Amino acid sequence: MPIGDNRLNLKDPPFPLIGYELPKAAVEPSVRACRLFNTMLDLIFYDVPKLVASFSGKDAAMKAEGEKPPSRIVDFDALSDPEGSLLLIDATTAPYVHRFEDVEVFLRSPHPETREVGVATITGVGSSALGSAAFAWDISTATKKPVLAIVPGYGVADVLLQALGGWFGFGLYNYLQVKSLVQNTLASTAPNVAEIGRNLSASTPDAKTIHGGPVFRYGSGSSDVLHALLEYRERPLELLVGHSKGALQIDNAIQSLSPERTRGLRVVTMGCPIAQNVAGVRYYQYLGLFDALGQLNMWGNQPSEWVPTWHSTDPWLPPAMAAGDLAQRAAAA
Repeated sequence: MPIGDNRLNLKDPPFPLIGYELPKAAVEPSVRACRLFNTMLDLIFYDVPKLVASFSGKDAAMKAEGEKPPSRIVDFDALSDPEGSLLLIDATTAPYVHRFEDVEVFLRSPHPETREVGVATITGVGSSALGSAAFAWDISTATKKPVLAIVPGYGVADVLLQALGGWFGFGLYNYLQVKSLVQNTLASTAPNVAEIGRNLSASTPDAKTIHGGPVFRYGSGSSDVLHALLEYRERPLELLVGHSKGALQIDNAIQSLSPERTRGLRVVTMGCPIAQNVAGVRYYQYLGLFDALGQLNMWGNQPSEWVPTWHSTDPWLPPAMAAGDLAQRAAAA
């Protein structure tokens, strides 16, 4: 299916409340503050020290060659930015990081690295560029392959769900359905506010809106982005790696794909096993023996392997999951 501007507008609700909407500028600082809080959690769950050390050692060489320094993606503005992005990370090849803020721009890119990447990752709820990049860097280092990190956008719907405890205990169906319901309600009543954190998912070829406010097609912004990448890329992705609720977002993205698009696909989950019900997909699922958070969210789905770890992938906080090694094991299977 060719990429084009086929965005759809859902039927307007009978009593729109757009005239009473708060200005976006009044809401965004609070969303940024919540995003920054989740960035601090990234320091617990992902190998941020290795990422920072690696970028620090490469910045000077990139600046000397007139290239943008890799560390730009984890500066303070990036850590609090509620918008999502695509980070193409290659631990073995300069300039190491390419950033895209538009899905269609990425899909149309003439650069070979955007067409050749076969691995994509999604991290947990609210993770910023810091956690997403650290997780992808770990996997790229281990597999010696480029990795496309989907940085989840963080909007008002995410703030509300996190306040309700959605970070801890929603199952797959409930979590994604409630998230869609909240986002749809925001789009109906406050479309400008609903846009916060949704620029990346709104740039997918099949994005939908209500009153101009974006709504989810597949349960979450990251799921929408991943579904578009799987659906429209000429070369299909080969390996998807999700940590925590990133695994749920991968599962929702692949449910409605055609068998031609899922045949031979490998899915690795860490800290949140999902149902193995998509034809043609091979699952490699790891859950820690000491991972109370992951076990709370497993909802009857069993892992392929129990590992002696907790929820973190940061080796500075043992016993942590060796994310790179587990992904490499699946890639080499």
